[in-house]
Amino acid sequence: MATKTSTLKQYLANLAPDRRKTIQALREVINKNIDKKFEEGMQYGMPSWYLPHSIYPAGYHCKPSEPLPFAGIASQKNHIGLHLFCVYADEAESERFQEEWLATGKKLDMGKSCVRVKKLEDVPLPVIGRVFKRMTAKKFVTAYEGSLAGNATSKANKKKSSKKATERKTTSKKARG
Repeated sequence: MATKTSTLKQYLANLAPDRRKTIQALREVINKNIDKKFEEGMQYGMPSWYLPHSIYPAGYHCKPSEPLPFAGIASQKNHIGLHLFCVYADEAESERFQEEWLATGKKLDMGKSCVRVKKLEDVPLPVIGRVFKRMTAKKFVTAYEGSLAGNATSKANKKKSSKKATERKTTSKKARG
């Protein structure tokens, strides 16, 4: 649930006490373990961490005027969303994160990059700390740029496959005709 607040302080002040407690605990673990090249602030209406343009001048490929997103926490209607773009960009890290979370015995409700939790007790904080400790700015940029190149390669391969399929159909029609 994106808010119209522009500062982290306003965002936190507008939360219900139980939500504030959970988000504060997550922020503490993240800030303790995150590479200092990342900045914390508001991005996309939620508390976020990102690589500023001074570190990554290209910005986010979807919107280059924005710094490169890394992670965010949002208080949604029915859950708190921990948006881990840092995990989404690195498949091996995603698998490791999921394995570590599940090994704690806690339920993992996760989409491609968003972990949904109801309360602080649902979160294995040491797992969160470790993923942020491992994903340095350098490692993240490498994974991010690799995923962009992979997407371009994937799109090019799909285009080639489509073109070959069209050529086969055309050749087949000529052979019959």
